[in-house]
Amino acid sequence: MPYRPPLVPHELFVADPIDLPVRPPGAGGLSALVRAELVATDRNGVSVKAVTADGQVLTAEISAAGEGVVRVRLAQDLDVRSRSATVAQLVRPATDPQARVEVEDRRVRLRTGPLTAEITLDPWHLRFLDGDGRVLVAEDPGEVDISGRMRTLPLGRSTVDGVVAAYHESFAAAADEHFVGLGEKFTGFDKRGQRVVMWNYDAFGAESERSYKNVPFYLSSRGYGVLVDSGTATEFDICHSTHSSLQIVVPDDLIDYYVLAGPTPARVLARFDRLTGAPTLPPKWAFGTWISSGFFVDTQEAVLARARRIRASAIPCDVLHLDCYWQTEGHWSDLRWDAERFPDPAGMLATLAESGFRVCLWINPYISQFSPDFADAAERGYFLRRADGSVYIADVWHGSHPASGIVDFTNPAASAWYCDRLRGLLEQGVAVFKTDFAEGVPVDSVASNGMSGTVLHNVYSLLYNDAVADATRQVAGHSMVWARSSFLGGQRHCAQWSGDTNASYPAMASTLRGGLSHGLSGVPFWSHDVGGFYGTPVPDLYSRWAGFGALSPLVRFHGTTSRLPWEFPPEAERDAVAALRLRYELMPYLYSAATDSARTGLPMMRPLLVEYPDDPAAWQADLEYLLGPDLLVAPMTDPAGVRRVYLPEGDWVDYWTGTAQAGGRYVTIADDWSGSSRGVRRAEPDWSDDWSGSSRGVGRVPLFVRLGALIATTDAGDTVGDGAFGDLTLVSWAAGGDGETGTVVSDVSGDTRITAVRQDTRLDIVTDGPARVHGVVFAPVAGAQPPEVVTVDGVVATLETVDGRLTARLA
Repeated sequence: MPYRPPLVPHELFVADPIDLPVRPPGAGGLSALVRAELVATDRNGVSVKAVTADGQVLTAEISAAGEGVVRVRLAQDLDVRSRSATVAQLVRPATDPQARVEVEDRRVRLRTGPLTAEITLDPWHLRFLDGDGRVLVAEDPGEVDISGRMRTLPLGRSTVDGVVAAYHESFAAAADEHFVGLGEKFTGFDKRGQRVVMWNYDAFGAESERSYKNVPFYLSSRGYGVLVDSGTATEFDICHSTHSSLQIVVPDDLIDYYVLAGPTPARVLARFDRLTGAPTLPPKWAFGTWISSGFFVDTQEAVLARARRIRASAIPCDVLHLDCYWQTEGHWSDLRWDAERFPDPAGMLATLAESGFRVCLWINPYISQFSPDFADAAERGYFLRRADGSVYIADVWHGSHPASGIVDFTNPAASAWYCDRLRGLLEQGVAVFKTDFAEGVPVDSVASNGMSGTVLHNVYSLLYNDAVADATRQVAGHSMVWARSSFLGGQRHCAQWSGDTNASYPAMASTLRGGLSHGLSGVPFWSHDVGGFYGTPVPDLYSRWAGFGALSPLVRFHGTTSRLPWEFPPEAERDAVAALRLRYELMPYLYSAATDSARTGLPMMRPLLVEYPDDPAAWQADLEYLLGPDLLVAPMTDPAGVRRVYLPEGDWVDYWTGTAQAGGRYVTIADDWSGSSRGVRRAEPDWSDDWSGSSRGVGRVPLFVRLGALIATTDAGDTVGDGAFGDLTLVSWAAGGDGETGTVVSDVSGDTRITAVRQDTRLDIVTDGPARVHGVVFAPVAGAQPPEVVTVDGVVATLETVDGRLTARLA
């Protein structure tokens, strides 16, 4: 476990990982590869007999697992699989028909696409080269100090009392190398200097090394990625024990890892998707606002009143979320309506549907021992058990609610029983489930298939979300869940949120870091609780967090206290609603970005390094992101309302003022808590260049647009819905200024390519696809000259000034 300072209280977890043993000074048990003998080769790879320094003989295989991907396995017997593979296939390796193997004396080369694995047999050494022959990464042969003690763990395994404790590998780390990914990590964005353990926690916030979602995959700034195929508590010592080495320790029956070629993060992520599965695109309506009941007692009457107030206040909203109290308190989560508080759920759901609302219900995989269904489920063997066969009743709520049984999703009968209940709710009209928890599998529990809790712990979240997603697909026609915990391959569960963050500025910042980290771990669709989950945000934090939420992949208002806009001061309410209306106006752009993410695996909320991998500053920019290709968002994380924003290469326009700024440098942004936020399209531009922020109200998240962008928008209605967009309005940010620019708009009816061509004072807009463009608005970009003639698909538009902006409209 991590070091815990004295006199500081720490949570006692029902599901802490088992510590790896510590080797005493001078003790044996280290079997590190020193030489190998070639056993067999084929086009796709080689297998070798690996001899260790202590005389052990192991088997290793180096093979192509797809174009540009090399797989390395080491075990006593390569017929063995990862212990978690019994229930969860985390990686799906392929082959590369174009791969080739070259043998030259004691050296072997495996070439696949732009990646070459070069093996020296005696003495053993493995390194990986790019297409130009540059070393991407090489094994660290092991650091020995002046006393002759090994300080790192090279490729091999370690035993304790003759029993294998773990396999391991070490890579040399370049002095200027950066490492990102490993799941939703709330710690420093660059993982260099950290020791990261792949273990899902009920993290109690977003401000520690604990995380709900772990993914054993990282990206390097040198143009490659590394993926470890194991569901165990794998450790990544990223230049922590020694600054020059990255060590991977896998407490499994083998080490099975993949090196993925770049050269860019986008290429690495594309290869990652081919290995672990493509992301699933959420339904279109899911990109609308989700508004929650909050974590307190709710009733049918209150839900309907809340819905009426939302519509009367013109707050854009598509989903109403009902948290724990739709069920009987003390029975969570037996998936039964509280009959007293919700006497007619089917009628309520029908009424809400008429007003355009979908309904999401909170669930978890734990059933209280006081539920009337507990005894029968226990007797049928539907819960995890202790070694003696008794039901494992666990304190999954950490003392705040009754201890519970944990549904055993390795048991097909238990999974069917659980999902039958979900299907009944879906048939009533429920649209989607929030799959909370799933991090609570104790290490000493036993599943029906014989798996120990240690092996099941991480992959349990996949089994849980798979079951819920499958039931939802069967009835509702989509497979979306709103998940808290996840693991490798979890991108198939197409909505994940950051868990129980605190209502504070530091928590908002670390939540943002977690989202960026998770996006670089293969999960494009991520969200967070606007205002933070625990506590009540002060009005300015609520306003700023609403701006951040509205410009996130998905947005939900939820917390232990109310996050309803009208429960806050009028100025905060106005800010929140204005931010949501901006989101709904931008929905064609946002949904197009989401569709692209589902196709490519790129995060919808992209760290700057994805688009600018050669810019060292982009690898350190952890409090800003690109939302799609053309918007740069930098949430205000300082209560003083001042922050520095790094603008990457190119020219960027302040969305609120129209001021153009050259990139490749930092600028200082300020806002003020004046409470005078105005409509997002009706604000008069401030042409000052002093960055005083005088016109940027506190709710206006710092937002920049790439100069030359063409942004598709629509009228902000009450809902997004699931049908096609209506007529589009294009917003030109000096589009076509260099001759030709364009965009692709994706919708349920297909893709539309839109091109803008500027010639002198004329701008021609050409569309190719089903979308209909009925107008062009010219953003007031300082120094840009608007056109005098505008055509859309050959039809001349009428030019007029609307709300202070030049607008071209078709009849």
